[in-house]
Amino acid sequence: MRIVFMGTPDFAVPALAALAEGGHTIAAVVTQPDKQKGRGKAVQMTPVKAWAVEHGIPVYQPVKVREPEFVQILRELAPQVIVVAAFGQILTKEILELPPFGCVNIHASLLPKYRGAAPIQWAIICGETETGITTMQMNEGLDTGDMLERAVIPIAPDETGGSLHDKLSQAGGPLILSTLKKLEEGSIRPIPQGESGTCYARMLTKSLGDIDWTIPAEEIERLIRGLNPWPSAYTSWNGRTIKIWSAEVLPEQAADAPAGAVSALGAAPEAEPCPGQIVRADKACLAVCTGKGILQIKELQLEGKKRMDAAAFLRGCPIKAGDVWEHRQSGL
Repeated sequence: MRIVFMGTPDFAVPALAALAEGGHTIAAVVTQPDKQKGRGKAVQMTPVKAWAVEHGIPVYQPVKVREPEFVQILRELAPQVIVVAAFGQILTKEILELPPFGCVNIHASLLPKYRGAAPIQWAIICGETETGITTMQMNEGLDTGDMLERAVIPIAPDETGGSLHDKLSQAGGPLILSTLKKLEEGSIRPIPQGESGTCYARMLTKSLGDIDWTIPAEEIERLIRGLNPWPSAYTSWNGRTIKIWSAEVLPEQAADAPAGAVSALGAAPEAEPCPGQIVRADKACLAVCTGKGILQIKELQLEGKKRMDAAAFLRGCPIKAGDVWEHRQSGL
């Protein structure tokens, strides 16, 4: 098929590569404008643009795809289908109806669950055991179009936002090839989503990572994994930010109640610990009290320092049992 591909980040690159390698004609790639990044503010190409340039595919970077001048360019490109993967702009009805086979989106969730900007991370944060990729016939709503095909991906107990991103990114290529083949054959039956099970995966912000120690340890541990590597979960101590990269909920028998958990860890403070309070800090364990249960911190990073395991961190940082990590009230 003759395809215009719309995508921007790393997530979209494997699907673009699969389409090119699968014998389709990529008439053009449409991606977001280049941005300044890093301390030097150097202008960097989007990952999709970099791949397209390397493979000699024409690239367009409209500030707004809905502008009449760009819509005319799309008409002249005459795609049979527009494939969209994490593009970052809303397509108008005029664009959606332009190709004979419409616009097909590669979405990183099992729709109708987790419509929106950050389905990968929210699936982990919310405790899902599986997620996947859905190809969807786009309409004017936000991820509300008819479903075409789905691929299910299990979520591992130690899954991070980064590792799940990579799994789903790789799954997008084979699925879009299958979907386009069936569309061309007329053998696919679109399935309306409906509203049952729908939830919105809102955009990630840095403030989301500010840990609320009053919520259960299990929820905090999922938040830490879901926001790894970006925007990352963090807390505050003596006015300094500490990023938490990895943690583990201590066994239930040690975490039924804060006081019992402290006793099991071999600590014996005079008063029952409060959420955010360090209950053990030595070479064997760094543990903090939460609203329910105890969380053992495995890997963390003090601002301005390198990421390191808890034992190495404590050798250079004077955190001790009884100290309290500051926390906000949860907005989850």
